[in-house]
Amino acid sequence: MSNFRPIDRGTGFLLPPSVDEWLPQRHLARFVVEVVEQLELSAMTRAYRGSGSASYHPAMLLGLLIYGYATGVFSSRKLERATYDSVAFRFIAANQHPDHDTLAAFRRRFLPHIEALFVQVLVLAREMGLLKLGTVALDGTKLHANASRHSALSYARANEVEARLQAEVAELMALAEAADQADVPDGMSLPEELERREQRLARIRQARAQIEARAQARFEQQQADYEAKQAARQKKTQASGKQPRGRPPEPHTAGPRQSHRPGLAHHEGGWGGLRAVLQRPSAGGHREPAGVGRQRERRVQRQRTAPADAGETGQLA
Repeated sequence: MSNFRPIDRGTGFLLPPSVDEWLPQRHLARFVVEVVEQLELSAMTRAYRGSGSASYHPAMLLGLLIYGYATGVFSSRKLERATYDSVAFRFIAANQHPDHDTLAAFRRRFLPHIEALFVQVLVLAREMGLLKLGTVALDGTKLHANASRHSALSYARANEVEARLQAEVAELMALAEAADQADVPDGMSLPEELERREQRLARIRQARAQIEARAQARFEQQQADYEAKQAARQKKTQASGKQPRGRPPEPHTAGPRQSHRPGLAHHEGGWGGLRAVLQRPSAGGHREPAGVGRQRERRVQRQRTAPADAGETGQLA
């Protein structure tokens, strides 16, 4: 008897979970949150009227943007989905889920402030000895705190590094804007008509029924062809008194064709055609055995003449 762990996605927590327990202490998301909490955000907070529905705090939105852009997530839609999918983003958002329009509008509204604050975060991380912040490389050179003869060089070096970080932040913001302008679906979200679970299950059952109906119709057609061939063969046997030459027709079975691989049934030549491409002689001049090429051509030709919907049920599985 099999012994499996139960799969339970419906039972709630006995006690409310704490987002502080979700991440290890050395996680980058914690560092971003702690640094953002030390920044001066009054220029942004004063821009909100304070009336109407409550707004997301700029510290939380800024933390999402900084962590996202530093780790290579530029699309506002992907940032929104990450607040559901990613533990790190959930931690930064305090289990809230600002939508992509809110994130994009916040970036565009406060772009100069965000760029300056982002550079402050990078400079502070560099001063603390970090070599990288996510994917953003930092210069780990230590600055001299005293007024020695190296101070001028250190300050010049600091200005040079800060200018480079400003250019890199500007490039990250440009990538984010380009990602939002493209707004291409990435296949991770379902259409609106499939949002509700009951509708999804109904559509799945409907799709399976349609595929099974096509498979049954194909089987009935193949069975009729088989019976017609058998009748013709028996008639020829009775007329000549001899068994006809050639192999007798084979009966078909209901259900998906096991000889087709899911996803490759509609490829030109099917699996055999793809395998033939992969087994072509390399540039080194290796020759294939005699007869293999002719066999491959016959196999490809047979698969090209196969029914167009072959393997559909297998694709669903």
